[in-house]
Amino acid sequence: MKATRPARIPVLAGLIAVAVTAVPVASAAAAVPSASAAPAAYTAPAPEPPCTAPTGPYQKELERKLRLPVDGKQSPADCVAIRKLQRQLNIDPADGRATAKTHGLLLVREARKNPNAAGKCPVRYGYSVTCVDLPRQLLWVQVGKKVTFAPVPIRSGIRGLETRTGWHRIYWRHKNHFSTIYNNAPMPYSQFFSGGQALHGTYGDLFEAGSGGCVNLYVEDAARLWKKLGVGSRVYVWGAKPGTRVRGLQSADRHLTDNELLIKEFGGENIPVEWTLDTPLNPTHP
Repeated sequence: MKATRPARIPVLAGLIAVAVTAVPVASAAAAVPSASAAPAAYTAPAPEPPCTAPTGPYQKELERKLRLPVDGKQSPADCVAIRKLQRQLNIDPADGRATAKTHGLLLVREARKNPNAAGKCPVRYGYSVTCVDLPRQLLWVQVGKKVTFAPVPIRSGIRGLETRTGWHRIYWRHKNHFSTIYNNAPMPYSQFFSGGQALHGTYGDLFEAGSGGCVNLYVEDAARLWKKLGVGSRVYVWGAKPGTRVRGLQSADRHLTDNELLIKEFGGENIPVEWTLDTPLNPTHP
């Protein structure tokens, strides 16, 4: 009689059954969290510290901008709203005080969409115009109606040494200039446009006081503007820096240039030659 081979089906079935039953057991074990993997207890965020900053110099202006009751006096609600704005503008410290920097950077943000909405800067399609808005303390560059250098904050001349208004041309540039008037103060990326007045960077605070007539920018903005402009580039300046309209000068001094006023005040031994648009153009310095 021919021997028959034993059937393997039961064996295979048993193996499958073992595998099938083993999977849920392993999954169940994995699903049980260990004591060490327990989630950490919820920690509530620290409460917001009270806002206690006093009234600031731009209190009314920021109250108007933020649609708060305009009384020029700091309230807890004013302080909280100003502090929130300062955080949006990346101002440090964000303490809720209505400072010149808070107001100035808010004007920059408002101007980004259309800085020339009021039409104060002339529109020229054949060349770029560097627009210097003294009332808002802003600078931008446009060709026609297209803004090619977005608005940035500036600091212009103080009362009696105001930045001269009107049309100008850049006649001389010096990347690593130092002042011949103000104790060799650094003037990086200087681009001179009117009688010794220049667009240039400053390492100081743009929102304190004012310049001696130059248009100061943050150094990084002055570096970007340097790449944008050149000798012959047009500059248009209008308006007046808040608080600088001529009132305190003697009537005979009201039409003096910056250099003439400096000579009268400090003497003229270190005053540079007066530059005009007729002065021969010097080559751009590296």
